[in-house]
Amino acid sequence: MDNLRSRMDLNLLVSLDVLLAECHVTRAAARLGLSQPALSAQLRQLREALGDALLVPGPKGMTPTARALALKAPLRELLAGFHALTSAGQPFDPGTSQQVFRVAATDSIHSSVTTPLAARLAVLAPGCRLAMQRSDLQTLPEQLASGELDIALLTPQSTPTALHARKLYDEDFLCVMRQGHPAAVGPLDLDTYCALSHVLVSPSGGGFVGAVDAALDALGRSRQVQISVNSFLLVPSLVDATDLIATVPARLARHWAGQLAVVSVPVEVPGFSVSMAWHPRSHADAAQAWLRETLRNALSG
Repeated sequence: MDNLRSRMDLNLLVSLDVLLAECHVTRAAARLGLSQPALSAQLRQLREALGDALLVPGPKGMTPTARALALKAPLRELLAGFHALTSAGQPFDPGTSQQVFRVAATDSIHSSVTTPLAARLAVLAPGCRLAMQRSDLQTLPEQLASGELDIALLTPQSTPTALHARKLYDEDFLCVMRQGHPAAVGPLDLDTYCALSHVLVSPSGGGFVGAVDAALDALGRSRQVQISVNSFLLVPSLVDATDLIATVPARLARHWAGQLAVVSVPVEVPGFSVSMAWHPRSHADAAQAWLRETLRNALSG
């Protein structure tokens, strides 16, 4: 057993970390850049060295054993510490780097952030690549801790307390409708706004009530939400082809201003803030610090 433990090198520990995160050999192998047979061989070594099956067949892949679950958090801390040790003090040259940066957010935040950030990277770090990924609050802390994600963009209220965070910008709302819509000729009044048919974005899908409805209810008013969609990216084509209107984040509305008419919302809807959040493991990493500062500058310019 001692001889087997002496062979528990860093590569095996990294593979174990990803296996416990994915609970699926094929997906874990893809993340690690290994073939499935190679990762299966590593899993056999891990099982032999630790004297435990670690992962057993389950209904949707593999299920971790009790021993594996007990190892998960200490292993993550160990790898985070190793990363911090090896990256501390290492310089970062954006002009020559070929690093991949991974940022998670909702589609509406991506739509506001991706273009200015990509424009900065093209000039300052032409060899770097940018992966903008979907945000999942349930897996976010683990993805940031493992290095699968570098930054998450989300509201302060939804930011896990264990993460570092910094506010990027404040957001409010505007109303969009097709060019030539009868309601676009002048300021939109509350009576007209309530009488029109609306598109509402329900990220989880199927909802017909949102922040606008709460604001209207406080005034004793209501609106007719005719269409509910699960993505802001569906709004422009829907609104452009109909007399529907939509109330959307202001940065998004301004981005669509060449295609759609943009007017003020005739009811005060509380705005929100967007923050960037990152794991303590990457706080001192020079490349990550550069990415955070570049993102902040891209959105403040």
